[in-house]
Amino acid sequence: MNHRLSGLLIPAAAVVAALLIGALMILALGANPVDGYRELFIGAFGSGDALADTAVRAMPLLLVGVGICVAFRAKVINIGGEGQIIAGALVSTVTVLVVPGLPSLILIPLVLVAGMIGGGFWGAIPGALKAYLSVNEILSTIMLNIVAVQIMNYLLRDPLIDPEEIERGTRIPQTERLSENADLPILLDGTRLHLGVVVAVMAAVVAWAFLWRTTIGFKVRAVGQNPAAAGYAGMPVKRMTLLALTYSGAMCGLAGAVLVFGSQSHRLITDGSSAGFTGSAGFNGIVAALFGGLHPLWTIPSSFLFGGLLVGANAMQRAIQIPSALAVGLNGLVVVFVVSSNRIRDRMRQRSELAAAARALARREAEDEQHTDDIGGKVVA
Repeated sequence: MNHRLSGLLIPAAAVVAALLIGALMILALGANPVDGYRELFIGAFGSGDALADTAVRAMPLLLVGVGICVAFRAKVINIGGEGQIIAGALVSTVTVLVVPGLPSLILIPLVLVAGMIGGGFWGAIPGALKAYLSVNEILSTIMLNIVAVQIMNYLLRDPLIDPEEIERGTRIPQTERLSENADLPILLDGTRLHLGVVVAVMAAVVAWAFLWRTTIGFKVRAVGQNPAAAGYAGMPVKRMTLLALTYSGAMCGLAGAVLVFGSQSHRLITDGSSAGFTGSAGFNGIVAALFGGLHPLWTIPSSFLFGGLLVGANAMQRAIQIPSALAVGLNGLVVVFVVSSNRIRDRMRQRSELAAAARALARREAEDEQHTDDIGGKVVA
């Protein structure tokens, strides 16, 4: 099988397998899986509003996934998307609180850049630890998620809390309603589709161009393929490792800024956990990137699919009255099967490459034999 075709079919088969097991779980709860999945599809893709909700839900997954793709090309693993989303959201929020009166044409780009700076800084910390101190990036990024959550909790319970919450005595951990000049414009009236979706798609295209159309991107990929050879060729291996995690963090931070200024409340709010703000986009974005073959452009439809699953799962829960935990479990099954399928896809690609090499060698040997026969015939003549 062509490895490109298998790269599409195997993840799709993984999703189907996950949905089949999910169907058994729905049957065990006494509900009809056909009705459930029909409602899931309609809730995610069945109308203009549903498509808009799916696109908005997919947006942070896409931005995180793009960051994961860049980091992976340098052979570093970024598990710190949750913390980097929070860092970007905090920096962009503080920026608006400091200069709320700037016009939209200036303030919107400013908060997006601020989000990238916040997330990039949070990604640069494990990047520097990895590059210069050989600290495992999986451990450092996970630990920094916890640090970011605690910083957010502190800021939203004291320095950044909405003054009205203090006056009422409710002290809900949230900021005041942020400047309207920073609100991301709605693209379609009557829906939630906002400019952040376009920003996410553009970020994916830019990441593709960065990796495959620039000299620095080539160096990042070369370092990921063989650090020793890249270093021998004079490439700055440590700086490329740092750059990859900084870039990855910047994409996550951009997602944090868009989550704040594209939200319906237009404020930063938390329930004390990272998922209360991020919706676990920092982890779900990893799966979207894996499903997209760790390629920025393929991560676009992959994120849209997973955004649809998240939106449709809520619709399915309402329609057939299944526990909310089952919707979470269904997403978890998709994660497990997709991640597992990645190993199968790699093995099939390796076999395909070996078979192609064997065919090329056999063809070369046949050509050499033919050439030898031709020479021999001329000598005899």
